[in-house]
Amino acid sequence: METVNWGIIGCGAVTELKSGPAFQKITDSNLVAVMRRDAIKAKDYALRHQVPQWYDDAQKLINDPGVNAIYIATPPNTHAQYAIMAMKAGKPAYVEKPMALNYKECREMIKVSEETRQKLFVAYYRRALPGFLKVKELIEDGCIGQVRYVNIRLNNPFAEGDIHPENLQWRVDPAIAGGGHFFDLASHTLDYLDFVFGPITKAYAITENQGGKYAAEDIVLANFKFESGVLGTGSWCFTIDPAAKEDTLEFNGEKGKIVFSTFNPGPIRLLTGSRKEVITYTNTKNIQFNLIHSIVEELTGKGTVCLSTGISAARTSKVLDEIVKDYY
Repeated sequence: METVNWGIIGCGAVTELKSGPAFQKITDSNLVAVMRRDAIKAKDYALRHQVPQWYDDAQKLINDPGVNAIYIATPPNTHAQYAIMAMKAGKPAYVEKPMALNYKECREMIKVSEETRQKLFVAYYRRALPGFLKVKELIEDGCIGQVRYVNIRLNNPFAEGDIHPENLQWRVDPAIAGGGHFFDLASHTLDYLDFVFGPITKAYAITENQGGKYAAEDIVLANFKFESGVLGTGSWCFTIDPAAKEDTLEFNGEKGKIVFSTFNPGPIRLLTGSRKEVITYTNTKNIQFNLIHSIVEELTGKGTVCLSTGISAARTSKVLDEIVKDYY
């Protein structure tokens, strides 16, 4: 295609700044239609973002002849449904993360992508962000020697909004999200590590709900092994005291370590016997811009290939399922 004319299914909060505006800023890309089940909110979004067409029915947006690619920004329980509808209509799909409710749904999405020959992309945009690319470069250049293991620590305090009756927080409803905050947040880190070290081949964990505030897991302690031989450990807790809030991603090698973060846009710290360096970087205002740009370039035949596909994202969903299998 010469120009990618996007339609968004689910124009909620994530599309306001992180993704939506990027579709209108990239060369050979337009945002031409949006959909939300609440017609008033769909119309409001379209007016505020200068989008010419809005719908309150996903099938109508998919059938719009002016739309030739679909971005699905709904909760995970409808990702597979809408992506399959889009691809069967002859339109590539770009899906929010995690890719689907579970690995089984991911496999079905990949099957339809292969059958229809339609591209399937997933919004693991850290694969295209400068800080994360720099860390990957440092590791590949041998700055810390052979990597022995990676350690993830994510501690967040309990958020009252998760259980407020007027705030339907789907992120802690396993029927909608697949799991709890672990699925929503750990998926970003695990996918990035897949990008750096290759697929995780073994994973096991202790998963519990200690706070008793909702049905989903609220603490996960995991060990895993990558295809490359690198080992990993991770701890995620979502009921911790605010003073213990932490977001740390450590790469430990034979000659030093790299300290970084998944969600905090702080600097990269490179620590070796002979080198102590703080590396800064700048993200784009619309955080998904770089990944969306690569999708547009691939779809328009410019030569760039998107680094986050249904194939790679499904591996992360498989790991998520494996880690929580004894809880659900």
